[in-house]
Amino acid sequence: MDNNTQTEKRVNPFFEQYNTPHDTVPFDKIRLEDYEEAFMEGIRRDNEQIDKTINNPAKPTFDNTIIDKDDDTEGYYDLLERVSTVFFNLLSAETNDEMDALAQKMQPILTQHANDVRLNERLFERIKYVHRHHRKLTPEEKMLLEKTYQGFVRSGALLSPEDKDKLRKLTEEASMLSLQFSQNLLKETKAFTLHVTDEKQLDGLPQTAIDAAAQTAKEQEKEGWVFTLDYPSYSPFMTYSTQRDLREQMYMARNTLCTHANSENNIDICKRLVNLRREIAQLLGYKTYADYVLVNRMASNVKSVYKLLYDLIDAYKPTAEKELAEIKKSLPSSFTKGNSKEKETSLMPWDTSFYSHKLQLKKYNIDAEMLRPYFELSKVIEGVFGLANRLYGITFKENKDIPVYHPDVKAYEVFDRDGSYLAVFYADFHPRKGKQGGAWMTEYQGQFIDKKGENVRPHVSVVMNLTKPTAEKPALLTLGEVETFLHEFGHSLHGMFANTRFESLSGTNVWWDFVELPSQFMENFSIEKEFLRTFAFHYETGEPLPDELIDRIVKSRNFMCATACLRQVSFGLLDMAYYTQRQEFTADVIPFEKEAWKKAILGKQLTDTCMTVQFSHIMAGGYAAGYYSYKWAEVLDADAFSVFKKHGIFDQKTAQSFRDNILSKGGTEHPMTLYKRFRGGEPTIDALLRRNGIKRRK
Repeated sequence: MDNNTQTEKRVNPFFEQYNTPHDTVPFDKIRLEDYEEAFMEGIRRDNEQIDKTINNPAKPTFDNTIIDKDDDTEGYYDLLERVSTVFFNLLSAETNDEMDALAQKMQPILTQHANDVRLNERLFERIKYVHRHHRKLTPEEKMLLEKTYQGFVRSGALLSPEDKDKLRKLTEEASMLSLQFSQNLLKETKAFTLHVTDEKQLDGLPQTAIDAAAQTAKEQEKEGWVFTLDYPSYSPFMTYSTQRDLREQMYMARNTLCTHANSENNIDICKRLVNLRREIAQLLGYKTYADYVLVNRMASNVKSVYKLLYDLIDAYKPTAEKELAEIKKSLPSSFTKGNSKEKETSLMPWDTSFYSHKLQLKKYNIDAEMLRPYFELSKVIEGVFGLANRLYGITFKENKDIPVYHPDVKAYEVFDRDGSYLAVFYADFHPRKGKQGGAWMTEYQGQFIDKKGENVRPHVSVVMNLTKPTAEKPALLTLGEVETFLHEFGHSLHGMFANTRFESLSGTNVWWDFVELPSQFMENFSIEKEFLRTFAFHYETGEPLPDELIDRIVKSRNFMCATACLRQVSFGLLDMAYYTQRQEFTADVIPFEKEAWKKAILGKQLTDTCMTVQFSHIMAGGYAAGYYSYKWAEVLDADAFSVFKKHGIFDQKTAQSFRDNILSKGGTEHPMTLYKRFRGGEPTIDALLRRNGIKRRK
């Protein structure tokens, strides 16, 4: 090669065809500097396309205004969506200081651009004309038109120029604060560790928890054992550790996150976010932010949400009080003997998991650790995939040629019953430094039908924080973690089965109090013997999970269920308390929180703990004025699963109806229309009460 020949200039991978299996994201080729360049070019191309649309001399139509795109260069005008999807997904799943800094830089620029689009008067005039004068649209086209029009209106298109300027400032500030909230929470969560060097302080802990803590210590180059606030570490510690002082230390660390006098304190951020959202709603003509949100929800109004929450309190609180009384009655005499301080003689929050576990063992002889050996991760994966195969006929095949963003991530091709390609499925199982806590489903590409008529299939991802393997053992899950997998997998099926024309209406692009139906529906299978029989085998002996253990699982399924229900209801009450504010919110967050949810709280509340400042769902995750959705969808999922119980949990005819009427339709029709088409009528709370063994008060 001639030494004078210049090396060919590297092309930003976002700017060209990916040339990967199914056009999946080439994570291995993307560099940090690629993001900002692609963001800015994506904004430029967006603006160019908008100029083309608003300067079109032809009369506005659905085709030249609502879905107008120039397809001469494939992927040209979806560049901003393409880079945004990758960047913000990784900001949750695999971030670092450089990514966080770039997010801080880009967030106001992206929010300003979004405002520029939604507040563009000439663009809205064309949309408004089509909305008033459209003719002969399909139902899906009408839905997209209505969603587009309302999206502009709800983003301020009808406001005066002065109010539009106000709205810009409010939305840009809210966007930045939501990002700051998440970054603070991640830093605080990862900063805490409980470092144990005395083996006596491991008393009561199962070997799986001890091994995991030893591995974490080794990774951090420390002696002994390290416990963290990540769920697979925190939960077993609180359940099994006999060291009450250490349980208290862990509990208080977890429940005082982002309340400390440091740069990660979220209290003022939360207050400001509540006020910003109230101001946005009122600027748009609504009394409260909840009123603004609930227009596009199945619940439809604040009154309906509170009715659901109060009905659940009325139905479940008597049982929850009995559950708590039973735990207190089971306390050993040594619990109070010789103690003088009030907290030492009272059942405290850091005692509840420990003593409820003791009671569960006594009543049902069942324990999460008994089940772990039967829930080896690779077998659980086979079981979950096998369930999808039995219900819907789909199959999964790992493809190591599909690039991934971390070695922990597995990528699969998904094929439909007839062998045709259906989707790409990414699974990211274990906690690590740059990963947010919790579990979620997202997409790297949504489903849609392009102008050539090709059905572009989705790339779906589930991200979880499940128990990690150790040097001695594979990843052995709890039953709760199996349920988490099933939950997120339910979301992924909603994405993978999407079969609509427009991406913004496909998959999980549905109303928030409907989106949890497919996920919570899948959780029902976790205790079904026919399902457990397909994958629950001892990781060492190969023996199946004994019938006796399965029977105990089923009998204990409602153990503490009323307490768990009230916990979810309390979160819903807290959410609604913030977002039904009509005046400026000036209260102290911590005491406000205690008062807001007290109807659903049993026992004494601690003065220093605070959920609000770590409540990502309602502060940074899109569930503001929408956390009730989990209980709303639980009513739906219990009702829907009762159909499967009637016809057989693997009944393919019922499953096909669920796929055709709910999973594949996305947001193309009103969710209650879709549900009634599957169920034959509206849901009631009765199936949920039956499932939980709850009797209504007379």
